[in-house]
Amino acid sequence: MAIKYVPYFPNTLEGQAVLDNFVRTKRVLRYRDNDQVLERVQRGMPLYEMELKEQIGQNSNNLVIRGECLSACAYLKDKGVQVDLVYIDPPFASGADYAKKVYIRRNPKVAAAIKQAETELDIEELKAFEEKMYGDVWDKERYLNWMYENLMAIKSIMSDEASIYVHLDWHIGHYVKILLDEIFGESNFINEIVWHYYNKMQGNVNRFASNHDVIFLYRKSDDYLFQPIKEKRDKSTKQIKRVWDKETQKLVNAKDENGKVIYIDSDEITIDDVWRMSMLQPADKEEPVGYATQKPEALIERIVSASSKENMLVADFFGGSGTTARVANRLNRRFIHTDIGINSIQVTRDKLIEQGAEFEVLEVKDGVSLYRNPVQTMDKLKSLIKGLRNEDALDKFWEGSIVDTQHGMMPVYLPNLMDSSTRLLDKPLMNRIIREALPDLPDDTKRVIVYYIDITDRDEIEQFIKEQNNQTTIEIELRDLKQVLDEVVVEDESEWELTETQDNLFKGWKVELKSFHSDRVLRKIEEVNMKGQQQSIAKGKAFKPIEISDEGLETIEWISLDSSTADKQAPWHSDAEVKIDRLGYVILNGKKTQDCWDATIKCDQKPLRMKIRNICGDETIYVL
Repeated sequence: MAIKYVPYFPNTLEGQAVLDNFVRTKRVLRYRDNDQVLERVQRGMPLYEMELKEQIGQNSNNLVIRGECLSACAYLKDKGVQVDLVYIDPPFASGADYAKKVYIRRNPKVAAAIKQAETELDIEELKAFEEKMYGDVWDKERYLNWMYENLMAIKSIMSDEASIYVHLDWHIGHYVKILLDEIFGESNFINEIVWHYYNKMQGNVNRFASNHDVIFLYRKSDDYLFQPIKEKRDKSTKQIKRVWDKETQKLVNAKDENGKVIYIDSDEITIDDVWRMSMLQPADKEEPVGYATQKPEALIERIVSASSKENMLVADFFGGSGTTARVANRLNRRFIHTDIGINSIQVTRDKLIEQGAEFEVLEVKDGVSLYRNPVQTMDKLKSLIKGLRNEDALDKFWEGSIVDTQHGMMPVYLPNLMDSSTRLLDKPLMNRIIREALPDLPDDTKRVIVYYIDITDRDEIEQFIKEQNNQTTIEIELRDLKQVLDEVVVEDESEWELTETQDNLFKGWKVELKSFHSDRVLRKIEEVNMKGQQQSIAKGKAFKPIEISDEGLETIEWISLDSSTADKQAPWHSDAEVKIDRLGYVILNGKKTQDCWDATIKCDQKPLRMKIRNICGDETIYVL
């Protein structure tokens, strides 16, 4: 449950946009359920407990937050934090599911032999499968509700000098532009930037190829910071000198004492609102980190350079691959990276450590992060809730039903973990269930089950049900979904040997991994193999399954040792860490090597805890 609700603004609605069936009578964008959004905005942002998961270095001004935009903004506003620049690359409502490529690592028991023989890794050994990261599947109304709340939350923690860049494409950009006009004010619109990525592979399409995104730039106030960006011309050129005229408050042509226009040689050009910059490709020097939506650093660098100065605070609340945080850190800005997905937090953390950055890793305790990410949780829920099955006779409002001998078919409502507006069970949502959903149920329905992640006040909601549910005889049973999710996380099993070592090269402690088994990874591989075998039979081709050794060490991505405490619940302190990249080479304490992993990790001091991350991103802590 939220600790409290943090107000957005004293006056929350100051919109200027007009879109009401083209009848200019109201200053608000009209769409389904936005009256409920206004109720939530007036109530405030839900503030949850924030847990410190890891401290890297001493700089606590830099934050990597696992949680939703709304929850992160509530925390920052409660702490009095103001950001000076926001770049967000939110879902585009494209209808697509985005997945991460998961690679099986080299077996460390044979990796040394491969390295010694100087043989190339057989492409067949680079076995991989996809892991869904998030679903960009929305209807426009739900998306606009969600974006409205997020944009309102972001505005509430922006400084007066701040500006916001909102990166979208043709799917939803024109709708969000109206929301931005409403929230920030049409007079605070600065630019519609077109990012033209000329190197996108298109194939044959029966239309003009889509080769650009749009980035809307708005300011918080007239005091916003902007520094024009220039780049070198291919060759010098003559151009008219322009100067500022104080009387007209405009740029005018400069003239000499005889009234002739002055020309100057220029070897620079000022960047305009069309940016011709390439997309990331596999062969690029900039390393892709496994995100389909990863943006090139050059794009973010232009934004950070134009709209912030050194030591200013740059935030990205849909951080994804962490490009904004990395660029901000490299340009000596402070940064906040927020994302709901555990893979985003892990990738960003690891890449920032490679940069030598100092930061805190925080987690919002809102119940959603009990499992790996909301998409996977939603995919799993039907198998997690005992007896839940599909029910074609029910409206899509209900996730399915549970049947028992006493109550017969019981429709089940589940909050959509991808939509923060449904996660909190409050009076407006319960009123919707009572007034709209219950009357449409079959006549023989005796009871419904309503699951929730968060609730305003259970006693208050149950009293509301007693008072308002007088049109039907249907009972409403409330259940806490967190109790289901608590039982989901199954820790990976590992065997190891801890020894004190002393030789000419190293004096300290060594952990050697003997075996590692992740039930979830093995089930995922089994699922991939089964699907691949079915496809190969249909195509009449031979199928080579993904195979894991008895030791299972090739399903390990990262290991860290902590010498500070044996408390499993304490914030993590990494005294030594090894990351194995997808080719099997070691990244040792943030530094890339050309060494294959030998199943060991060393530490100067005696380690008390060990954390292992499997290739799908699940992390387990072991007391040594």
